[in-house]
Amino acid sequence: MSSPDTLPELLGVAPPERTAIVLPEAGIHITYQQLRDQVAALADGLAALGIRRGDRVSTVFPNGLPAIVSFLAASIAGTAAPLNPGYREEEIGFYLEDTNARLLLCPAGAEAALKAAAAKGIPAYSLEMDSAGFVRIAGAPHGASASAPSSGDIALVLHTSGSTGRPKRVPISHGNIAASMRNIVAHYGLTPADVSLCVMPLFHVHGLVASTLSTLLAGGTVVVPAKFSPLAFWRTVRETGATWYSAVPTIHNLLLSRAGDTRPAGAEGLRFIRSCSASLPPEMMEKMERVFGVPVLEAYGMTEASHQMASNPRPPAARKPGSVGPGTGVQIGIMDEAGTLLPTGQRGEVVIQGPNVVAGYENNPEANRKSFTNGWFRTGDQGFLDADRYLTLTGRLKELICRGGEKIGPREIDEVLLSHPAVADAVAFGVPHPAWGEEVAAAVVLKEGIDAGEGAILAFCRERLAEFKCPKKIYIEKAIPRTSTGKIQRGAVAKALAGA
Repeated sequence: MSSPDTLPELLGVAPPERTAIVLPEAGIHITYQQLRDQVAALADGLAALGIRRGDRVSTVFPNGLPAIVSFLAASIAGTAAPLNPGYREEEIGFYLEDTNARLLLCPAGAEAALKAAAAKGIPAYSLEMDSAGFVRIAGAPHGASASAPSSGDIALVLHTSGSTGRPKRVPISHGNIAASMRNIVAHYGLTPADVSLCVMPLFHVHGLVASTLSTLLAGGTVVVPAKFSPLAFWRTVRETGATWYSAVPTIHNLLLSRAGDTRPAGAEGLRFIRSCSASLPPEMMEKMERVFGVPVLEAYGMTEASHQMASNPRPPAARKPGSVGPGTGVQIGIMDEAGTLLPTGQRGEVVIQGPNVVAGYENNPEANRKSFTNGWFRTGDQGFLDADRYLTLTGRLKELICRGGEKIGPREIDEVLLSHPAVADAVAFGVPHPAWGEEVAAAVVLKEGIDAGEGAILAFCRERLAEFKCPKKIYIEKAIPRTSTGKIQRGAVAKALAGA
């Protein structure tokens, strides 16, 4: 079965005896047959608990086999709605109510999740995993079978933040996910010999679709550490024979910091390194390739596209620093506010079409009206296409700084700041100004053991940026807050630092 359209079909592709999942800390290896058996059993258990097609099953698990099995089973019996296990009780309660969850699955002793479910009157069940790595619902009844889903059935519901701050529900079908997986497998040439090291959270599409499901479609092996550890990372790569990993720049930077200028043992076994979910500075890409000795491929993804939309290709094709590459099984265009597609080289809003793109937000006609134009989905990102159809992103439209009528993309300023030898992290943002409307400011984190004052950093920017783009205030901070997928929320940073 070479082209599955649903997640249960995905599980039937690889030979049953091949290793599907490795839990490195526990030394557990799960074959494809074992994975199929426990996913089917858990889906039947959910059916016995009354879950039917379209019913929302919320899951709250850290990375590991229970997270994978519960997601797959929930997507088969009903619809999976995975949540961040780091959420507080109030946050879990909001998402349970917002998705109309019928049931909650969580680890034993997950107090915040259990309290939130109890407050909403939602039944909660814990999963247990035995020493052989078989995951089951504790005390689940028997006697029911989950029916097979179709391509159009909703497999997964996730939330994405809107411009007003209220999350929007994104319903992702089995067919959407299958299309995204096929695109990823084809673009990176994934095969049964590939071993993916999953260090991204499995409650988001990056870790779930790119690192895990795409590898399973290729018949390869997914290594799932309980959490990312820069100390154990390269040892895990060596011991498991990992051939690639995908992560956000924050993780890449941690690995670079530990490596210094010495290639870590184990890096020679990697085919490529993938970067996604936040912009990768060209200087970091260059250093990664020099130190790790592996091609670094920056990609572009979002929840509404079931993850990947574009990516730099593997050698010998060109990979362009600062670009997220050409579309990968996805049509990409650049559109103006009126809905006209723009020619090569012109900046505008990035728009996409493809079978991996969702049909619309759930119960949100206003968001759908704003987000879809003539069959194109408006991503909210600004960028341009070059002559080779490689996409360069220049910022989020809602994050553009409007200074005296000039629209300034903060990403360009970020990259200049990050090229300063003393700067480890940086974010530019707009702050209110009585004459210009907005003025440019930035926050930076200095590298350990290297000192630099605000004046020196400002002078560095003035040498490399037009005056109107230069920050007028630099905040030197100990850390810049990021989301669980490594994205900086500029608005939140601006409000916290400058009251903007």
